[in-house]
Amino acid sequence: MHKIKCPKCNEVFTIDEASYDSIVKQIRDQQFLNELADRQKAFDNELKQAAELANAQYQAKIQAALQDKDQLINKLQAQLQAYDQEKIIAINQASEELQNKIHQQAQKIIQLEATMQNNQIEKKLAINEALKAKEEELQQSQQEIINLNARINVEENNQQLQKQALIKGYEEQLKLKDEQIAYYKDFKARQSTKMIGESLEKHCEIEFNKLRATAFKNAYFEKDNDASSGSKGDYIYREKDDEGTEFISIMFEMKNEADMTATKKRNEDFFKELDKDRKEKNCEYAILVSLLEMDNELYNEGIVDVSYRYDKMYVIRPQFFIPIITLLRNAAMHSLSYRKELQVVKNQNIDIANFEQSMNDFKDKFSRNYRLASEKFSKAIAEIDKTIDHLQKTKEALLSSENNLRLANNKVEDLSIKKLTKNNPTMAQKFAEINNKEEK
Repeated sequence: MHKIKCPKCNEVFTIDEASYDSIVKQIRDQQFLNELADRQKAFDNELKQAAELANAQYQAKIQAALQDKDQLINKLQAQLQAYDQEKIIAINQASEELQNKIHQQAQKIIQLEATMQNNQIEKKLAINEALKAKEEELQQSQQEIINLNARINVEENNQQLQKQALIKGYEEQLKLKDEQIAYYKDFKARQSTKMIGESLEKHCEIEFNKLRATAFKNAYFEKDNDASSGSKGDYIYREKDDEGTEFISIMFEMKNEADMTATKKRNEDFFKELDKDRKEKNCEYAILVSLLEMDNELYNEGIVDVSYRYDKMYVIRPQFFIPIITLLRNAAMHSLSYRKELQVVKNQNIDIANFEQSMNDFKDKFSRNYRLASEKFSKAIAEIDKTIDHLQKTKEALLSSENNLRLANNKVEDLSIKKLTKNNPTMAQKFAEINNKEEK
């Protein structure tokens, strides 16, 4: 049993071990909550400092990269200025050398004139020698002009030959294109609609497989057999680098049509469905390999960019199947390094976001635990108040019992034989007989 002084009425009362331990536990829980709150503040400060340090380090890296870029720009500008200065110096040197030669020639003329005044014969000889030298120089100049004209003629002939070769090459390409158009027209006329489409797909697959082992070692080029979304393209092309990072993906659709088909299709009739397939299969580009609208000069010129209608979409003839893959692939390979750098920055941002998310999760969990502990603490305080009220009622009951015992004791002390035998003659007679026997 322990004695406790009530903080409200200042009365001292006793409680059992269990109640005492419960009160002590509640007091210790309050101290624990206070320490927990202090540690929460310290942890929040540490998290804030860590976030500020990470941000400062990230800003320092960005600043270092900008400084390196500025240094490179300054270096290139310095090299350009040095080149300009060297060019100016070379021009000045050439000008000075020319002025010196002119000056030297003038000095020679003055000397010759002085000599001619002193000696007419020497003057004539000097004039003859000077004229001869001038003639030789003139002959050399004429020879240089002849050589230069010859070189110009050679260059013009070479340019003319190159021009003729280019014209011939374009004519051969045009002839080849006309032959291919005629071939495909004849090819279409001899096949059914289903066989036409399948043959164009087979043609593209064969053209790709010819170069797969040498030019596309890490490439994936297979038919699209996933129709779970309700539609599918014809072929999907994907390629990864040596580290396994995918840097290009293309959705291909092959369309052909026989000349005798009653309802003629247009290329743009397939744009919307092809763009939908590209997005659903998560491809970067969409390419329609088409033999439709054979008389349309827009599609006969070469690779047609229709990204003004649908993002990253092109229309080509079958002869441009391999060139379009090569062009897009080379462009993607050039941008791969920038993509990797961008991915590093994204990963850093993700790390910071994950760090903030973890910190927020910890705060949420800690707040939840703190709220639960606070609720438990409030309930414990309420239970303590109830216990105090119960003890107060117990005290009042004990005091009431003590008063009743006192009254009972007074009644016992006031009890006498006379009172007991009052109005009871039988008991009075019995007690009288007992007293008489005791006296005898």
